[in-house]
Amino acid sequence: MYKNKFTPVILPIFIIIVWYLITAVFNLVDPYILPSPVEVCFSAWNLIISGELFRDAFDTLFKVFAGIFIAAIVAIPLGILLGWYKRLEDICTFVISILRPIPPVAWIPFSILWFGIGTVPAVFIIFMGCVFPILIYTIDGVKRTDKVLIESAQTLGATDGVILKQVILPSAIPYIVSGLKVGIGIALMCTISAEMIGSSSGLGYMILTATNLFDTGTTVVGMLTIGIIGLILDFIFGYVQDKIFW
Repeated sequence: MYKNKFTPVILPIFIIIVWYLITAVFNLVDPYILPSPVEVCFSAWNLIISGELFRDAFDTLFKVFAGIFIAAIVAIPLGILLGWYKRLEDICTFVISILRPIPPVAWIPFSILWFGIGTVPAVFIIFMGCVFPILIYTIDGVKRTDKVLIESAQTLGATDGVILKQVILPSAIPYIVSGLKVGIGIALMCTISAEMIGSSSGLGYMILTATNLFDTGTTVVGMLTIGIIGLILDFIFGYVQDKIFW
């Protein structure tokens, strides 16, 4: 039991020890190329004391949740309709197939032209990155609904609206949550990319600024903060899936 509990911690500890030996003990790498764990901790402490880390982290989280919220509002109802009405799916498939492979960062020039610099273009980039995964997962969830349940509801005289609300939607929710889970990871990546180019706040902007100033300690702190945020959000969605749906 204890072995299984502590096994995931072994590799990170080993990496930190090797990192410390290479950078702080043997000085095999210049600090501006790879800072030591001590420098990273010092940078993290300064950022925490000044409040800058929390401000940038909350700013990034706001963009992430705003973008994925708008994407969910658009993608979930549309996915339910496309999964239920075959003719509507046939009409929209061509456009979706063209837009879906386009990387979200490719929209950055247009987001700046359309919305300028700030929060709105970053939210737009996140929306473009999240909307298609949520849409595809929702369509798949609708199509995987047990046909017996649908036919039984139709036999009892249920309308399409009732079937969608009481049969299709409950069956598709686990897939929708999976789409949101995938979307969160994409949203973080999109936010950081957008903040590096078209924003003046957030973790991405902090990383870019620190890199330009050769402040690699702050750069690593920003990267680790993004990773921790992603880990926490992934755990939350995983917990919801494991405890409620499966």
